[in-house]
Amino acid sequence: MSGHSKWHNIQKTKGAADAKRSAAFTKIAKEIIVAVKQGGSGDPANNSRLATVIAKAKAANMPNDNIKRTIDKALGAGNTDNYESVTYEGYGPCGVAVIVEALTDNRQRTAPEVRHYFDKFGGNLGAQGCVSWSFDRKGVIVIDNEDGDYEEDKVMEDALEAGAEDFEADGPVFEITTDPDAFPEVVKALEDKGYVFVSAEISMVPQNYVTLKTEDDVKNMEKLIDFLEENEDVQNVWHNWEQD
Repeated sequence: MSGHSKWHNIQKTKGAADAKRSAAFTKIAKEIIVAVKQGGSGDPANNSRLATVIAKAKAANMPNDNIKRTIDKALGAGNTDNYESVTYEGYGPCGVAVIVEALTDNRQRTAPEVRHYFDKFGGNLGAQGCVSWSFDRKGVIVIDNEDGDYEEDKVMEDALEAGAEDFEADGPVFEITTDPDAFPEVVKALEDKGYVFVSAEISMVPQNYVTLKTEDDVKNMEKLIDFLEENEDVQNVWHNWEQD
């Protein structure tokens, strides 16, 4: 329906996190703590931000016990974790638009590190808003149908009935797009129907894409993404690089 699948990009950028599950769980735990503290509740039914993060955690196969322990920790009177949400925007090689979402307890540590990665790998950090205008904030749910367990028409019907904005089949992968505010309800409706997700999170979806022609540019872009994703303060890296 949307005419262009974003899954190829999502799949590539998630490779490093999937290979380092414990680091991925640590980052998700940080998001859970922030969601509980800002939402003022450990109950996802009363805290939509927490519900969104729990959906992401489950799709990443984070054990329920880990999720519960993290929520309990955030609710504890002695918890002193205090993270600030910071977004950096800039350009990779050949003007690839890059958005970096971070949760940090020390901006003076995080900002120079992020700037260094951009400078080192052929890009530059820009001003707030320099690239975000070319992205749309959407809920993105990905379902793997490699085993053929689901019928495409049925998944599309269930997704749209649940309140999704868009549905797209890309080979064995189904991608469901939602309004961010409707994301928790769509996730719950599909979970109740027995669907299992490869990923489920609020994403920054590019309105257009850039291709890189030279091997050096591709290598620099890959390294920029890897270094950003490996930084303990960085939660998400979004970009409009169209990968082959």
